[in-house]
Amino acid sequence: MIASSSGRSNTQAINARATVKRIVIVSDGKPGHLNQSLGLAEALQRLLPEVEIETLPPFTRGVALKALLLGRSSAQIAKPDLLIGAGHATHLTLLALKRGWRVPAVVLMKPSLPLSLFDLCLIPEHDSPPSQGNVVATRGALNRMRPGEKTSDSGMILVGGPSKHSGWDETGLIRAIERIVSEDGRSWRATSSRRTPAETEAKLAQLSGLEFIPAAQTPSGWLPQQLAVTECCWVSADSVSMVYEALSAGCAVGVLPVPQLKQNRLQAGLQQLIDAKRVVALEQWRGEALQPDAEPLDEAGRCARELLARGLFGAQA
Repeated sequence: MIASSSGRSNTQAINARATVKRIVIVSDGKPGHLNQSLGLAEALQRLLPEVEIETLPPFTRGVALKALLLGRSSAQIAKPDLLIGAGHATHLTLLALKRGWRVPAVVLMKPSLPLSLFDLCLIPEHDSPPSQGNVVATRGALNRMRPGEKTSDSGMILVGGPSKHSGWDETGLIRAIERIVSEDGRSWRATSSRRTPAETEAKLAQLSGLEFIPAAQTPSGWLPQQLAVTECCWVSADSVSMVYEALSAGCAVGVLPVPQLKQNRLQAGLQQLIDAKRVVALEQWRGEALQPDAEPLDEAGRCARELLARGLFGAQA
């Protein structure tokens, strides 16, 4: 009796394990790239009952090329059902593992290698993806943001900093934030980024009607949790990825201007959002309460559904 019962339990455990689908994310260690990959993987996890996610660092170039040529995976982990990667450093490893394990590989952003080598390429519209069967254009980069139950009259201001594409007008920015806090009488919080100059942080800390939390004082996961429950969010225009994350979190979104040193594809994508009235530029704002986008942005969910519809997840080559 006991042996028979144990046998049934073992069989049930094996069968249950067989239904589990595994995703391996090849991660170069950059938080932004991992955020994109996890956005897709977690969206698949929400659609399917049993999905495990594991991360793997990329091989060195020599190891990746050798594995690709030999057609054998040298990774010391169990074979997954799907590979996901973002960033140029992951591309050769994705292809080596795809060939060695004979499983589909999905690349996020425009790869440095021919698109035809990957099973699916999820490329932001601002990168002008070509029209071909294994390419899906996305509105911005994928992310992990999800809307939650919004706190009434809540507002967040996200301040970036100078970059290779953007200058910095601290006086104009502070004046704009003072206007927002004065004319839109909700409860306002603001946070900075690692690019925010210390002088700007000091001035933000002195503003009345605004609770300022420096980026250095925010724990891991703080901002996604805050955006999920925040109604309205203003983002400085240099932080384009945060505009898409705020939209994905279900926030009404406004854009604070910063000087542009040169035109680039990210700013062109931001202008498309403004032209489509998905976000509001400060110069368009007349003091009214911003309204959330009528069409919630869920690019990770849309891409996950597309991947399943193509039969890529769990399919064997």
